[in-house]
Amino acid sequence: MGDAAVALREAAQRLSDISESPRLDAELLMAHGLQIERSELLLKLPELEAPAEFSALVERRQKSEPIAHIIGQKEFWGLDFQVTPDVLIPRPDSEVLIEEAVRICASAPPQRIVDLGTGSGALLLAALHEFPQARGLGMDASAAALQIAHNNADALGLSDRASFVLLDWTEADWTNSLGSGFDLILANPPYVSTSARLSADVAGFEPHKALFAGEDGLDDYKIIIPALEKLLSPTGIALLEIGFDQAEPVSKIAANNGYLVELKQDLGGNDRLLTLRR
Repeated sequence: MGDAAVALREAAQRLSDISESPRLDAELLMAHGLQIERSELLLKLPELEAPAEFSALVERRQKSEPIAHIIGQKEFWGLDFQVTPDVLIPRPDSEVLIEEAVRICASAPPQRIVDLGTGSGALLLAALHEFPQARGLGMDASAAALQIAHNNADALGLSDRASFVLLDWTEADWTNSLGSGFDLILANPPYVSTSARLSADVAGFEPHKALFAGEDGLDDYKIIIPALEKLLSPTGIALLEIGFDQAEPVSKIAANNGYLVELKQDLGGNDRLLTLRR
């Protein structure tokens, strides 16, 4: 045990070589070790002692293990989500999908929502949080991921409006198991090229099946976009997350399938979202 303020300074220094936010990482690990909120940590810091396990938590982060995996959760859209190595860690850039859904659907909120490749359930559950009259369905090819999504729906009090299905869109006639008439389709599919070089905390700890999509990163869009016709309601919209350099090729796939396409950027100014309408 030791002085928490001193331990935080030392930890931030230890993490400075592997993290873009070493101080924040150290604070999150300290709060986790003390089993308190970060806000309480900052408020009471002068009177707190570092927990015995803090150094071990910092060491895990030094080995590039993501903070979200160490503490077991990640905030997305102001909501706390359980995460494990079985799911992608929800990222702030993906919040643009929810922002756009709220904007577009302000006058006609969706009644039925589907999230293709739901993972932790972050997109689906954030949307259901914003649209209290809606019901949602999340599909994923990973049973372990769906268990996390179920846990998150329960924790957020949304399990009465969220359901989940184990389903792989590489299988024939996969849309038959989902039904049709969805007003809002959300998808953050794998879109990383198999030749891409990723940071150690992503490449070494996050599920590769949720990341990589062939040499050009387009394999899953080539499956999903043609299938949207069977899933969308006549006035429905589909919001697809894309890689920063994929706006042109994915837009071309969409246009070739008869969709009007609108492009949006994320908080960093990178191309991130395509809105598809019939």
